[in-house]
Amino acid sequence: MNTKEKRFKDTRIDRVFHSTDKAHAYYDHLIERGYNKDNITILMSKDTKDQYYDATHEAPGNDALEGAGAGSAIGGVAGAVVGAVAAIGTSLVLPGLGLVVAGPLAAAFAGAGIGGAGGALIGALANAGLSESKSAEYVEYLKKGDIIISVDPRTPDDRNYLGDQSGVIYPPDSLV
Repeated sequence: MNTKEKRFKDTRIDRVFHSTDKAHAYYDHLIERGYNKDNITILMSKDTKDQYYDATHEAPGNDALEGAGAGSAIGGVAGAVVGAVAAIGTSLVLPGLGLVVAGPLAAAFAGAGIGGAGGALIGALANAGLSESKSAEYVEYLKKGDIIISVDPRTPDDRNYLGDQSGVIYPPDSLV
């Protein structure tokens, strides 16, 4: 797979969530609008994933995270978005960076050949197509335990609708 094809696109809508219940509701909303696991990228820190996961149980049908300390959701809405991470076929835990990536952009991170040196997370996000300043902003959200969900809208109506929601961090300006 060409990792250049699986990078953050300028047409995407990225939202930040300060709670897993709101992230889960948005993920479900995207599914209801016809998006699927191949259209939605989820970014969170490994600490956030670990907080909402029981590492003693493997998630059913989850080969992508097997051996990476992933487990089943702890139940209820609080752990549901982490369950979404497990359900998405292409997911990646980058332990040296403390990052969990699920969805189509996981390939961009896997192909970046990144290590655990200082500033590596900003570099990984930049290699996946973010500017360095936007990468630094995303790192701050992830350090606080926030969850970022990215989707590339299929239609102009979807772009306007999704871009008009709270918590949009990309694009930086109004869509109208």
